[in-house]
Amino acid sequence: MIAAWKKLIAATAGCALVAGPALADGLVDNVNGITMDADGKVIHFTGMLVDRDGKVVRLLQSGDKRPDRPDWLANEHGRTLLPGFIDAHGHVMDLGFRALELDLSDTKSLDEAKAKIAAYVKVNPEKKWILGGGWNQEKWRLGRFPTAADLDSVVSDRPVWLERADGHAAWGNTAAIRAAGVTAKTATPPGGRIEKIGAEPAGVFVDAAQGLVEKAVPQPLPKDRDVALVKAQDMLLAFGITATSDMGTSLDDWLAMRRMGDRGALQVRIMSYGLGVETAIRIGGAGPTPWLYRDRLRMGGVKLFADGALGSRGAWLLAPYSDAPGQSGAGFMTDDVLKNYMVRAAMDGWQVAVHAIGDRANRQVLDAIDAIKDAYPGDRRWRIEHAQIVDPADLPRFKTLGVIASMQPTHATSDRTMAEARLGPTRLTGAYAWATMLRNGVPLAFGSDYPVESPDPWAGWAAAFTRQDASGEPFGGWRPEERVTREQAWWAFTQGGAYAGFAEKKFGRLAPGQAADFIIVDRDPFLSSPTDLRATKVEETWVGGYKVYERKAG
Repeated sequence: MIAAWKKLIAATAGCALVAGPALADGLVDNVNGITMDADGKVIHFTGMLVDRDGKVVRLLQSGDKRPDRPDWLANEHGRTLLPGFIDAHGHVMDLGFRALELDLSDTKSLDEAKAKIAAYVKVNPEKKWILGGGWNQEKWRLGRFPTAADLDSVVSDRPVWLERADGHAAWGNTAAIRAAGVTAKTATPPGGRIEKIGAEPAGVFVDAAQGLVEKAVPQPLPKDRDVALVKAQDMLLAFGITATSDMGTSLDDWLAMRRMGDRGALQVRIMSYGLGVETAIRIGGAGPTPWLYRDRLRMGGVKLFADGALGSRGAWLLAPYSDAPGQSGAGFMTDDVLKNYMVRAAMDGWQVAVHAIGDRANRQVLDAIDAIKDAYPGDRRWRIEHAQIVDPADLPRFKTLGVIASMQPTHATSDRTMAEARLGPTRLTGAYAWATMLRNGVPLAFGSDYPVESPDPWAGWAAAFTRQDASGEPFGGWRPEERVTREQAWWAFTQGGAYAGFAEKKFGRLAPGQAADFIIVDRDPFLSSPTDLRATKVEETWVGGYKVYERKAG
């Protein structure tokens, strides 16, 4: 079994897992060390003592005495050392599968996507289904959703099923639709939408309607999930992400994480949120699991969905879409059903995280919390995931109700033109409102929503304090009044993510008693322009005193 697992890692790892000198008292020295204290004050240091349990003992200044004979020494020769990033909202298994399947995220037109699909099919003739995702009709400037006919012109001899970039819609060819038995007479499920041409399914299925086809899609085998998890971990470590929230862990995902942990190969710390109350209860029973594998894995919460996404017009709005006056999106649950799920989770001590993008969905979640909070007092740390479009009247309620705003900076830079089209200029006041959240005293937890966006935290950090994309657009930043400072963004990508997962006493900063989770990078992020910050390279990633990634030369 061990030999097989080593072969699996060798076959799938994009970056090396480097055995480190942990489980002994050690010294990381000669660093340009930068961290923050619990109050957000930036601290500089030149060395760090690490104990046998992989925790920080002390931060050292240049004049402090070093141990004469540490059990191990890592001399970093003046390079910059930072705490590892924490992505507060990602999808671990989806990241791995997207990297291993057909990925259309870099395509800029429908024709380019079709060419990439054709090339993929040519080199994968044995695949009975062509699976993948990442497409975005807005990025293609298509002016419509793609159709089954578009896919049929490339692949007609086998089913094709491709998720939209946001995961809230999927595109199938005629063979996939037939394999699922979907016809013009198929009823649209609540919380979903079937795009149609006349009475016939057009090829795109939004939100809950995706399940109509997904039931026919072959499910990955355990060995496939193992490979995907290794790939995802490699990618996260290479970006300097040492911990992540996994938003929507299925039972099969959890079993893959447990298999990896049992083999001693789980390096990234995963704060897991079960995909619905039923999944969490099946895994944790009467409540959250303990931390496993030396604080590498814990299921502590439940992930629920109040609505869909803005790009597929599935986000639930208070008023119709500006570019589709007949549509306002849809809520996934009635008010009572949402409250019932939240109560069921809260009564057993599960943290509740609810996906809400539209202003109507955000209000529904806030109303539900308001209705049940007195019955479930204490440190609940209710989470709203994304909180992209919030009615200005509801913004102060996040603080009043004790809600964490779990938001993704690169969504704003990717979505801005689409958001303007969907909402019109008069409804953007509460959109992607990071600075307003902070001014109101709301804890921010930043992430990427990978693989919807790249997990790259450097891009997210730059986007947060500039409101600009990689090209520097728009000039001056999009709705620049909602920029946060460089330091506030960094806190949200480190301690904010830890706090949002009830892990701030374990990791998120470098201080005595905290895990020695850190990265060595090729530049000082506080002396870098936004463009240079985006170009930062992670040279080493350490988790719990182990070096688990080292960048290959060249």
